[in-house]
Amino acid sequence: MHRRVRQWLPGLLLLLPSMIAIGVFVYGLIGWNVRLALSGKHDEISPENFNGGKNFVKLWSDPSWPGAVRHALIFTVVFVGGALLLGWLLAFLMDKGIRGEAGFRAIYLFPMSVSFIASGVVWRWLMNPAPPERAVGFNQLFSKLGLGFLANDWWQDQRWGMAAMAIPAIWQMAGYVMALYLAGFRGVPEELREAARVDGCSEWQVYRHIVFPQLRPVTLSALIILGHISLKVFDLIIAIAGKQIIAYVPGVSMFVETFDRHDPANGATIAIYMLLAVAVLVIPYLVWSMRQERRS
Repeated sequence: MHRRVRQWLPGLLLLLPSMIAIGVFVYGLIGWNVRLALSGKHDEISPENFNGGKNFVKLWSDPSWPGAVRHALIFTVVFVGGALLLGWLLAFLMDKGIRGEAGFRAIYLFPMSVSFIASGVVWRWLMNPAPPERAVGFNQLFSKLGLGFLANDWWQDQRWGMAAMAIPAIWQMAGYVMALYLAGFRGVPEELREAARVDGCSEWQVYRHIVFPQLRPVTLSALIILGHISLKVFDLIIAIAGKQIIAYVPGVSMFVETFDRHDPANGATIAIYMLLAVAVLVIPYLVWSMRQERRS
């Protein structure tokens, strides 16, 4: 018994500070947030007066909340789909072998090193929806190239403004997805490719039947990472559109409810909805990963 204690005690002592920090600052604060969301106190950050979860139902009667959910869904679909497609295409081209590959990798990965706030400020200028006489950014470029018909309202478009808002996010994260896919491409043994070629497969058939199927774990990982980023997006939206209701997403709505409308209970309710949305993505992925580890 004492021997077993001596075996696991050093490891426990090493992990204990991290376990305490995670318990307090992650799960403890999640619990505090849940308590606040279930309270009826709306004028200060003090969880009191349990109301049985009425805030979760009441929130849907707020005119801005359904729009924020719709915007988040549009942003997520366009951002995740665009980043996956562009990242996969860049990785595919890099896998074919090009000169200066290291330089191209650095160029593609550079946007990821820029904060969403910094890139949002630049893209706010690029996607400025000013009329032709005061056009800047892309609209001015289109006008000078004789492509004025391409000028549009960008993120201020009533229906698809959030799709334009996803463009900066795609630009910023496509390089990261490229790195994931490139590692997946390079992880496929060359012997498998050569064996397929010897059997008479064309280069496209080699990729279709040998390489692409082995990229499914990479695609799933990228999907989870991009999905949770898009569901929690806040700084990019604030940098481009501020707190305009036309660009509301749950993160912005939570900020407005808590600090502008001084309603922390509603803000905590939105935070719980965001947590549940992320959990829908992450938990199945964790279960799948655990099953894969057991099989291996």
